[in-house]
Order: sequence, then C-alpha cells, then structure tokens
Amino acid sequence: MSTSPVEANSPVRLSESEFRERLRELPPSAKLIAKVLETDEPLSQGELAEESLLPDRTVRYALNRLEESELIGSRYSFQDARKQVYYRNQ
Repeated sequence: MSTSPVEANSPVRLSESEFRERLRELPPSAKLIAKVLETDEPLSQGELAEESLLPDRTVRYALNRLEESELIGSRYSFQDARKQVYYRNQ
C-alpha cells in the first residue's frame, strides 16, 4: 500500500457539502478563518489575524485544526519565501 510522492503532495479537493460537514465539527475560530479564506485567499497567518480580528495564537490554533481536517492547505509565499500562505481545499 504505497503512495507515490505525487499522490501524497496533491491537494485534497472537497465538495461543498463535505467541506461544510467537516467544518461543522470545528470551533468558531476555525469557522471564521475558513470564511475569511473563502473571500481573500491565499493569506498569511498575520493577514488572517488582521482580517479576522483574532489574536495570533487563536489564528494559529484554528489553522492547525483546519489543516488536521484537510480543509485548508498551505504553501510558501511567492513574495516572501519565509512565510507560508493558506488556502481552502475546495
């Protein structure tokens, strides 16, 4: 049961209903971050904190929960390779 590197790194695309079902189980902060990413993606952690008006620590927690649920993905920023940006898997 091996997976090729291409399969392991490819983003998961979810239907709208599956996305909403997974999101329903998450805390309100994760729902807010997912909503912000719906309109303005991809965004860095700092940009998400600014847009959502949530503390950095809360944004970090929400991003971790969203990534664990495979609702968002991340990549390095093209403008600044030191930063990661986040986007919805939908």
